[in-house]
Amino acid sequence: MSDPKVKLIAGVLYPDGEEGEGWFAWTLGKLKALWGEHENVSPPVPFAATDYYRDIAPRLARRFVCFEGLARAGDLPDWKHASIGVEGESRNPRIVNIDPGYVDGARLVLASTKDHAHRVYLRNGIFAEVTMRFRFGKWMPFDYTFPDFAGGAYDRFLSAARESWLEGKRRTKQ
Repeated sequence: MSDPKVKLIAGVLYPDGEEGEGWFAWTLGKLKALWGEHENVSPPVPFAATDYYRDIAPRLARRFVCFEGLARAGDLPDWKHASIGVEGESRNPRIVNIDPGYVDGARLVLASTKDHAHRVYLRNGIFAEVTMRFRFGKWMPFDYTFPDFAGGAYDRFLSAARESWLEGKRRTKQ
């Protein structure tokens, strides 16, 4: 059986403000070189769910990027390692945090280097987490879902990525 086809997305945390928007543009260019053209970019959303990323900046924003076409779900660990490389190029300490993942018809899956009870080990130090599920026509969190996701801040973007995935699946069946 071949890998399921999914819609590659990436969440990017970066400093809020003008300098941060420059770093986001830089990151978008790096991700384009890795994964191709983007088809959708979310508006910035203030990020204050945790102080874990205080090494980046005191005030953060998060945006999501959805890439054209469909990708192989099994490449998730490779996407995470590539994103870690981009983070390392940004500055020391890093000025961006990139969380690659994917959307399909039923779920949002994100990659992580951190193990927890709700994450599954894939390979090469990378874990996968089903962060949200699509059920009854809407995005639904789990008890472990981060508050910014659970609060619906990204639902519109995730729904657009899901629709793009559905369209890609329709096209590939023809």
